[in-house]
Amino acid sequence: MEEIRPKVIIIDDEKGLRIGTQRLLQSENFDVDTAENGLTGIQMAKDTDYDLAIIDLKMPDIDGISVLKEIKKARPNTVCFIATAYASYDTAIEATKLGAFTYIPKPFTPEELLRNLNAGYERRLLILESERLKREREERLLELAFEKSRLNTIVNSLADGVFVVNKDGELVLFNPAAIKFIELNDIILGERILGILPPKISELIEKILGNPAFENKTLSAEVELKADRELVVEIKCSPVPHPDGSLAGVVAVLSNITETKKIEYVKSQFVSMVAHELKTPMAAVLGFLNIILNPELKTTPQQQADYLNRSRNRLQGLVEMVNDLLDISRMEMKTKQRELKELNIGEIVKGTVDFLELELKKKGISVTSKYQENLPVFKADNNEVTRLFTNIIGNAIKYNKDNGSIDVEVYTNKNYIVTRIADTGIGMKPEDKAKLFSEFFRVKNEYTRSISGTGLGLSIVKRIAESYSGRIEVESEYTKGSTFTIYLPFTK
Repeated sequence: MEEIRPKVIIIDDEKGLRIGTQRLLQSENFDVDTAENGLTGIQMAKDTDYDLAIIDLKMPDIDGISVLKEIKKARPNTVCFIATAYASYDTAIEATKLGAFTYIPKPFTPEELLRNLNAGYERRLLILESERLKREREERLLELAFEKSRLNTIVNSLADGVFVVNKDGELVLFNPAAIKFIELNDIILGERILGILPPKISELIEKILGNPAFENKTLSAEVELKADRELVVEIKCSPVPHPDGSLAGVVAVLSNITETKKIEYVKSQFVSMVAHELKTPMAAVLGFLNIILNPELKTTPQQQADYLNRSRNRLQGLVEMVNDLLDISRMEMKTKQRELKELNIGEIVKGTVDFLELELKKKGISVTSKYQENLPVFKADNNEVTRLFTNIIGNAIKYNKDNGSIDVEVYTNKNYIVTRIADTGIGMKPEDKAKLFSEFFRVKNEYTRSISGTGLGLSIVKRIAESYSGRIEVESEYTKGSTFTIYLPFTK
């Protein structure tokens, strides 16, 4: 039997990436064609029924979203991927709504690419198989339902949940994914399940079963199977016709859309928080300028200079906030470019302390340090790691008491390079510690009223550490001080 090779088209104006990806996929037994621009790619996709299409988002002649629309219009069953170095929440949501299987952030590793394409090819097989089954009459469908061995290679390997009930609401086919979604581990074939399914799923099935003169159309709904959007699925229910024209049963497909819904939710929350955080400083700047420009108030040059200086400080804070937000977005979407090098954490921490020497002197803070000799190297982006320690040590200074102290220690523990930074500052209450790494969170008490900040620094620190499979632990006692311990895995 001739081996089946998934047919792929790569549509990308970047020649090196296009050719390199083609060679990689050919070595993995994919049949690969390429197009150097969007218009050529659209025509090729119209002429050939490709299994998979990898579409660059940014092209000079036509953008990737437009190419996606045209391909899905001509070949709705082709599984499409959007490849982009400019990924955003909007891009991800728009692409998936228009029919993209997912998006692949550039640069991608061979493993990432192959994992996505294999998952997409599984989806392609499911689509083709589902269409084939849909065309067949009830007798063939029900026969296949009981011949599970003939479906196991397809249905049981699917990420989507699939189950079929007959006209009496009895289960005649299911796959492991369906059971995982609805958490019915003891379910058996032949069991009446409408009463034990989630209400919205039962409602869709009953709506079809309760209409003998059914229309051959699919009903769909979104169902939150776990609280707080931990598991959200899209359920699609379609009638299974009997050869005599009556209703034989219902086939239901559950697709995990949790990540898409999380993206939508995070975007909404993020926009709300940003709007709130921008409103106050912008209102303050506007108020200062209105005072200066109001001739009736007769402000002195010294007062005007003071208001302008306050406005500048507020605007500088806004610039810092925007830069922090951009960093968070890039890290979240994994589009931030990294230059990985072998780093000595001890040298970076020492350099950070030296860099902040002026701030230390302003508050009369003393620093004691202990660095283990011959530290193993840590492979990472120097700018990211420097920012991590700058933020933490900067906070140890900012929230410390005048004439306080900071104790710094760098050493190894098992597979980690451990950096311990302890201060004699104002510390935190337990309820503040729990929110410490949340975006826009700032400790508010009698000691912090005069301390400014964006509330994003520690959120960025946590993201940086976790992106390298590290972690941060915090110990704190209110009015006594805090200790941050950073664990970063070293390279053996």
